[in-house]
Amino acid sequence: MIWSCGFNGRRLMSSFNMYSTGRASRAVTVSSKRKFMSGAISRQSMERKRKAWSFRRAPGSGQLAKSGGEAGGFIPTTMPNAPAELNRNGVICTTISQLMTNSDIIDMLELTARLMELHDGDPFRIRAFSSAAFSLEKTTLDLAEQPVAELTKLPGVGKAVAGKIREFADTGHLAELDELLAQTPPGVLDMFRIKGLGVKKIKTLWQELGLETLRDLRQAAETGRVAAIKGFGEKAQQNILESILFLESQSGKVRMDKADRLAQLLCDELAPLGRVEVSGQVLRRAIEVDTVELLVESDDPIGVQDAINARPNFTQNRAASSPFAWRGEVAGFDVQVSVLTYPAGQFDQQRFIRSATEAHLMQKGATGKTLLQTATMASANATDEQIYASAGLPYIVPEMRENGQAFAWASQHQPDELVTWDDLTGTLHNHSTWSDGKHTLRQMADYARELGLTYFGIADHSQTASYAGGLSPERVAQQHVEIDALNAEYAAAGLDFRILKGIESDILGDGSLDYTDDVLASFDYVVASVHQTLNMTKEKATARLLKAIENPYTSILGHPTGRLLLAREGYPLDFPVIIDACAANNVIIEINASPYRLDIDWHWIDYAMQRGVMLSINPDAHEMRGLLDMHYGIYAARKGGLTKAMTFNAQPLVEVLKRFNE
Repeated sequence: MIWSCGFNGRRLMSSFNMYSTGRASRAVTVSSKRKFMSGAISRQSMERKRKAWSFRRAPGSGQLAKSGGEAGGFIPTTMPNAPAELNRNGVICTTISQLMTNSDIIDMLELTARLMELHDGDPFRIRAFSSAAFSLEKTTLDLAEQPVAELTKLPGVGKAVAGKIREFADTGHLAELDELLAQTPPGVLDMFRIKGLGVKKIKTLWQELGLETLRDLRQAAETGRVAAIKGFGEKAQQNILESILFLESQSGKVRMDKADRLAQLLCDELAPLGRVEVSGQVLRRAIEVDTVELLVESDDPIGVQDAINARPNFTQNRAASSPFAWRGEVAGFDVQVSVLTYPAGQFDQQRFIRSATEAHLMQKGATGKTLLQTATMASANATDEQIYASAGLPYIVPEMRENGQAFAWASQHQPDELVTWDDLTGTLHNHSTWSDGKHTLRQMADYARELGLTYFGIADHSQTASYAGGLSPERVAQQHVEIDALNAEYAAAGLDFRILKGIESDILGDGSLDYTDDVLASFDYVVASVHQTLNMTKEKATARLLKAIENPYTSILGHPTGRLLLAREGYPLDFPVIIDACAANNVIIEINASPYRLDIDWHWIDYAMQRGVMLSINPDAHEMRGLLDMHYGIYAARKGGLTKAMTFNAQPLVEVLKRFNE
């Protein structure tokens, strides 16, 4: 099998975990997004990316492998009902351009523009690069495969920029960018990750205060030097300090989707060494991963390590390694990799032990022995189910083996009650070209149907989200005409499929929704979400959401905290109060399945179920492949113990419509 380790369709730079236009919600204005994204590539991450391009090859074949285009995260090759052309089954490729995604090119243009601005470059050229990056966000063409003549036909792309795109696509380098990176201290690039810092402020910190690292910046903020600079002040200084501390706490971690992708890549790469299985955090589907762990079955651990070290993209940390444990990094991924070697007689035992947290393994069963004690005494080929049974404990699925309430959950439920991909009947938070999506309403709906779903809810952005092409009341009416026409086509063809009229309505600062009641009444359902003003206190943020929940037109509370994993903390909320309000007002809570969000956090799922609140696993898809992100939502939902019975979009359409009409 040819594997593919294609990075995420947007903002894949390994040193920065940013959100994307096509994948995560457009939660900020385009201008502020540009500022936030401008540090998305560093000198080191560019080099890691080049190495990663060279790493995308079929094991042992010497040939490079590419997935069938950009995809939002790792897509299992066994994806049910996925059309062949959208699966990651791989085609043989032999050039860098065939491996490069549109995101790589857009990131390159954005960074070049920001660094030119940082170094007082030509304003006209800065605008040319920035405008091209913005215009190319929604193109569906494979930019790396287009000649200059075709690139110049695209909006916002002049001949000079087209030439730069070709240079980058053909070589993996851009000489001008390399020169700019060489002139910029790596720590200054890191400053672009600080919320609220744009090019001008970063230039001030660098050139006036002489700050060249995040450590320098933190010390300057702690001693009050930042607040003393004109244009900053005490509040800005505190925000900078909090942002640095958050980024430091996230260092060395990757999201679930990137960890999945790396684990799959490693399984295939190491397959010639013997039996290989994923373990640890990745097996448990942790939403943030600091170690990607694999087990190799072999009686020759030194030989295994020698074979790993012979691979050019593996770098061993010898101080952290041992004769039975290879630890280090893989090019293109900023996370520790651990490869543990066990003989056949210990492999299954260790696979089980390493699949759970220490707290989980210390659980005592009816025998009086802990799960760990039972596992160490188990026979060589004992299954997980047999180990739990021998301990006198109910079986717990791997996803829940870091859930402290797993055994309490198991006292009331069976594992087969947990929601699965096959249980899903529809999807309710999706975008199209009517707002900021990459594919048309018809394309999105048809792909949902091909995935086996029976309804597709369109929830494009509302009018306040002008930065994302939000719909005015007039455009809402026009979209509804198209929906009616498409539904008539499906009915005439005898298809059991329907598009539902939804909207992602912005929750304004005071908690109101951004349409009048007559417009809100025209939708089948309303997803109410916060996208702006995310710096409220816990009390104000909770009051804001309570007002939105109490709005009679609110059907679903979308991505409740607004968090972006590893990039932005969600705003603080009193979750019991929010969940209780949803119960009282018959409002569904979204599990936003984008691997950038996975919001609401899985820890609150059990409480929501206890209060009778249903949850909807929504992909927040901005392109067809984004629908497949529901897999990540499934993983997070199962971690929290979500059952099929309490999953709103696992219900048949008739029940969904009944609920919306209540």
